[in-house]
Amino acid sequence: MYVEGPAQSWARTIEQKKQVPTEVWQDLNDRGFLRLTAPAGYGGFGLTFTDYLKLLERFAHMHGSMRVIVHVMNSLWRALDSKADDAQRQKFVLPFIQGQHRVTFTLTEPNSGSGADMKTTARRDGDDYVLNGEKWMIIFSDVADYFLLFCRLEGTSGTEGTMALLVPRNAPGLDIEMMPAAMGITGTGHGHLRLRDCRVPVSHRLGSEGDGLEVAFRGFLDPSRTAIGMTCVGAAGRSLQLATQHAIGRTTFGKPLVKRQTIQMWLAEMATDIEAARRLCLHAAECFDNGESITTEAAMAKLFGTEMLQRVTDKALQIHGGIGYFTSSEIERIYRDARMQRFEEGTSEIQKMVIARDVVSTAMQEKAAQTEAAQTEGSER
Repeated sequence: MYVEGPAQSWARTIEQKKQVPTEVWQDLNDRGFLRLTAPAGYGGFGLTFTDYLKLLERFAHMHGSMRVIVHVMNSLWRALDSKADDAQRQKFVLPFIQGQHRVTFTLTEPNSGSGADMKTTARRDGDDYVLNGEKWMIIFSDVADYFLLFCRLEGTSGTEGTMALLVPRNAPGLDIEMMPAAMGITGTGHGHLRLRDCRVPVSHRLGSEGDGLEVAFRGFLDPSRTAIGMTCVGAAGRSLQLATQHAIGRTTFGKPLVKRQTIQMWLAEMATDIEAARRLCLHAAECFDNGESITTEAAMAKLFGTEMLQRVTDKALQIHGGIGYFTSSEIERIYRDARMQRFEEGTSEIQKMVIARDVVSTAMQEKAAQTEAAQTEGSER
């Protein structure tokens, strides 16, 4: 099987060379792994989101950089397609799905959060937009052909005037500086983008002026956050597998680790945590497949999944003991890669804000309904 065979070989190569070879991208694309969720009419396999997540759990046993490639490529086409017209679909969406060019999500800024407070601006100048601002920690900046970049019209604030633009890598006025290597996800490049009077054709705008955040959140972040939750399930499952195998094989003081009650309690906690996270992700996926909004469900899946992965990998490393801390150990890499998940597509604190907003909104609606019912009852007396 690919995950246990070629993917393991690629993982060793990535860790040794500290980069993801172009051949990895090509291999994943040739096997069809980067278009699992795209519609069959677009050249994809048309998997339901639920079925895709079940596969993604297995893919998450791979090296973190390979997991990120599979996850992003199977998620980003939705954002591209959500507001694309026919010409844009032919120029951007279909080639992306077929692996002919690479696009990366470009939202985060150094001096603002990831949303309505973004500061990168655009002004209309004939058939172009002129962009000024900065983006950073942008994944795949070293290999992307286009940046799906979110900005706002000059003079607007909040959600007003936000836009989604496909910025070519060679756009005049765009400077890409690669950032230092990250703690984990070895080989995956992140960039600091500076836009100084960067010109982008108006024809590269997805949707209308004002649609930017809808493209970002509805088109990409909700399903992507759910998918991240499931990659945490997969990585945690591999951690549990490695920890259990080590506990069976390791003997101390004349007794296998697996016979010790403390180790058994940890394994039980890890397994329960993983199953709970899996169910949250699959519930969100089923809602998504039914056409329902999953903003809250996605935030729950990501929040619990990422926090769960930290707990599981920490216990797994503790079970391995000192030998697990060395780079020759697979659990060392998984532990290192796991920390990124709590930043990716919004921190845990952001997810809690999303969830709390829904809880409060629901409570206020219920209270309003109760008040209205009481007033109606009183008027009928």
